[in-house]
Amino acid sequence: MKMLRNALDKAAPSFEKGGKLHKFHALYELVDTFLYTPGIVAKGITHVRDSLDLKRLMITVAVSLAPAGFMALYNTGFQANAAITGMGLETVPGWRAAILVSLGLPFDPMNHLANILHGALYFVPVFLVTNIVGGFWEVIFASVRKHEVNEGFLVTGILFPLILPATIPLWQVAIGISFAVVLGKEVFGGTGMNFLNPALTARAFLFFAYPQEISGDSVWVAAEGFAGATPLAQASIGGIQEIITGNWATLDAFKNMFPFVQSYDPATTKWLAAFLGFIPGSMGETSTLAALLGAGILTLTGIGSWRIMVSVFISTAVFTTMLNLIGSETNLFFNVPFFWHAVIGGWAFGLVFMATDPVSAAMTETAKYWYGGLIGLMVTLIRVINPAFPEGMMLAILFANVFAPTFDFMVVKSNINRRRARSGIA
Repeated sequence: MKMLRNALDKAAPSFEKGGKLHKFHALYELVDTFLYTPGIVAKGITHVRDSLDLKRLMITVAVSLAPAGFMALYNTGFQANAAITGMGLETVPGWRAAILVSLGLPFDPMNHLANILHGALYFVPVFLVTNIVGGFWEVIFASVRKHEVNEGFLVTGILFPLILPATIPLWQVAIGISFAVVLGKEVFGGTGMNFLNPALTARAFLFFAYPQEISGDSVWVAAEGFAGATPLAQASIGGIQEIITGNWATLDAFKNMFPFVQSYDPATTKWLAAFLGFIPGSMGETSTLAALLGAGILTLTGIGSWRIMVSVFISTAVFTTMLNLIGSETNLFFNVPFFWHAVIGGWAFGLVFMATDPVSAAMTETAKYWYGGLIGLMVTLIRVINPAFPEGMMLAILFANVFAPTFDFMVVKSNINRRRARSGIA
């Protein structure tokens, strides 16, 4: 490591002002600050010193995403291997299958190594395209503006692959992340200036531009020639009864993995599978347990707002329960209880990692409750009232992002008026 540090120090003058490679200073600074803590510190009594800088904040968020990232690898491979086993194929098409065969790994959902590797063959290419293309745009804008490459893209580069289906075409990944970085963030000034969550902005763009590739039934299970609806899609069609009685292609494999669930009734078994994340869906969004582990890290470190998480939780629970009580003979999604809403789709993942985005969320403490409450209301309305968009969490958070500055303004204005009244100032 000392040799690398010396090599970077030796190359530094060429990238400084007046050096022959000054145009690429942003790229050099990106590599240097990613590998090492900057040696430059603020001076003077006016500066507040804190151990948590932007880089450490982003790294902490990345660590909190590790459980979801692991499930993205494992469950994607689990779904693919279970589907292939269920189809009884003697030969499986595709370059991913060829790699597994060459390594001597079976298409067996009970083989943990096969699940992880098979899932990685889907997730890693999406992850690499996201970070290469997104990083390219970050460096371009930093070079043109003559400032440092911000660490903000580190989290977006992890979040975006996690909220995509396994079979998303890589060219769409490149277009989506380009849209998010250029039009969703950089045109507003870069990290800290965007009012919409970049990862959700990219997914929303793909959702409306290429709906078949990002929301069709055939995209959720990473196996050639296999199509199947997610539990959330089943709920939007037939309500809670469809979830319980509908066919889950991977349920037998899940029972074999956890023998103790054999004694559970179908509803309990399926709920546990959904809670742990062994269901079709976006690669990193399926596990509520992984999201809860991430929530613990973000809450304990003070990075994620527990006020937002709690208000989203309470609001969703209240409004889904109200719709349960109202009921509907034509829209059976009305009868899906809150404890099912919490484990299907991207509700838990969005609550923990998207709703709490410190840039696009409300910033004042009181406004965070209103912000979270609006997300809970909107996700309920979009999921249940409008069956055309059964997910809802993505659109609900983006909608709340737009209103977050208004909530903050109202809270600050209210505080100013209250202080004026207390002090007798007109």
